[in-house]
Amino acid sequence: MYYNPIKNIWMVLPAALMVGLFFLYPLVFSLFSALFTDEGALTKTHLENAVELYSNDILFTMIIVLSSMVILCVLSIFIAAILRLSPFTSLVRVLGVLYRLPLFIPLIVTAQMMRTFLAKNGLMNNVLIEAGLFTPLETISFLGWSGIIITFVWKQLAFSTLLISGAMSAIDESQVRAARNLGGSRTRILFQILLPQIVPTIGVAMVLSVVTMMSALSVPLMIGTGTPTMMTADMAFRINSYGDYHTANALGLISYCICAAFAWFYLRQNLKDKAGV
Repeated sequence: MYYNPIKNIWMVLPAALMVGLFFLYPLVFSLFSALFTDEGALTKTHLENAVELYSNDILFTMIIVLSSMVILCVLSIFIAAILRLSPFTSLVRVLGVLYRLPLFIPLIVTAQMMRTFLAKNGLMNNVLIEAGLFTPLETISFLGWSGIIITFVWKQLAFSTLLISGAMSAIDESQVRAARNLGGSRTRILFQILLPQIVPTIGVAMVLSVVTMMSALSVPLMIGTGTPTMMTADMAFRINSYGDYHTANALGLISYCICAAFAWFYLRQNLKDKAGV
């Protein structure tokens, strides 16, 4: 068969152009802006300014993201386990519909929904007041760090649960059946049969969720209540208020480094899976 390399190049060229235009070019521009002056001289001033001005926000971002990841991991595994092991088919069907709903809601819409739901005079507190559980003076606002965590977990729950429940469903049913025949409870089946085999999938789900949370701008802007705030809000502030792209991109570089630690696991796992095939 005649091998035509030109044809293969044309097949991958559109995808390569998209990656180069929308990922590589912004990445290189951001790194250059963070590490070089306008005259092209290498400098660490921009990074030092970013750390000096926003060290508390960097720490706040890491705490928010890691806390959200832990809660998200626990809830995703819990829901996926119910979907996989629960004998109540009607509960599984209802839960299967409910947990997918956030998939179809944009993040900015989610932020606005949570802002009206978690505020001191929001829907949640109004329902509690009408139910007689609280008086108007006893209600509190969940806007701030707690609201950001709630929003992130609720939005990413569908995505991570979908990955984890799919991995659980892919495990051979004979393993679960054999464990049940030997007297294994659902809890033991979950922790000794299912979870050890889907650890890589859980890791991938958490990595992708962390990257999404690190890049969110609408949530800290709409749910946050001042300082400290997340780095994405700081980047927008430096650009909109001062036109300071150097410091903003320095913060972006710090975000790249944080995400790179998680992305390393994701890439390593993909390579291991491909090598196993």
